[in-house]
Amino acid sequence: MIRTESVIKRHGSLVAVDDVTLEIRPGVTAIIGPNGAGKSTLLAAIGRLIGTESGVITVDGLDVTTTKSRELARRLAVLRQDNHLAIRLSVDDLVAYGRFPHGGSGRTPDDRAHVDRAIELLDLDAVRSRFLDELSGGQRQRAFVAMTLAQDTDHLLLDEPLNNLDPRHGVALMKLVRRLADEQRMTVVVVLHDINVAAQYADDIVAMRDGRVVHHGTVADVITEDRLTDLYDTPARVAAIAGRPIVLWE
Repeated sequence: MIRTESVIKRHGSLVAVDDVTLEIRPGVTAIIGPNGAGKSTLLAAIGRLIGTESGVITVDGLDVTTTKSRELARRLAVLRQDNHLAIRLSVDDLVAYGRFPHGGSGRTPDDRAHVDRAIELLDLDAVRSRFLDELSGGQRQRAFVAMTLAQDTDHLLLDEPLNNLDPRHGVALMKLVRRLADEQRMTVVVVLHDINVAAQYADDIVAMRDGRVVHHGTVADVITEDRLTDLYDTPARVAAIAGRPIVLWE
């Protein structure tokens, strides 16, 4: 369980996250909202990638600001929106980094089993020996997702994970996220711009605007014409396909 209580984060005079209180249950929770809503900032604060001015964030009851880094990393894995490395790594070496919180070198039999599984799940076996700078943007993105999966945590934070992915790999990734939540009771929090992807794969939706949470509930609660029209200042129509809502913008 992830909880935030009265969290505030400022960038200079701008309040990027404004008094956010949430309880995020196991399953898939999508964070949506217009540009500048504070989605990525909130995710980064939960993952302790950035500090906050006030408030409390806990993961399984552990305060993210005071918990030792290795202990937190055993419970929480984070995919950032922008990933840059100053060293040249192969896909295999990058994914093995996900094992470091468990005290391994990435080369023990248990480590290798997790690395191999993550590479297989992200369809990267054919490029596992290649360097990251030799890959397409989509392949690099999948390699970083594989690293977070190799970390073997109960909580996964994904910031725009579909960046650079073609439809085939985007669908495969979201199906994998859905499967991990269902079969392993993982808590997955994912920032998405595609409302239809959020509606198809998420259990709950957090809708943000101007740093605040304006709606938090199930897909049926949040993905409505009135709420989306107000959230994005754009007329929205909501239909249904196979029992899930689909949004058409007018």
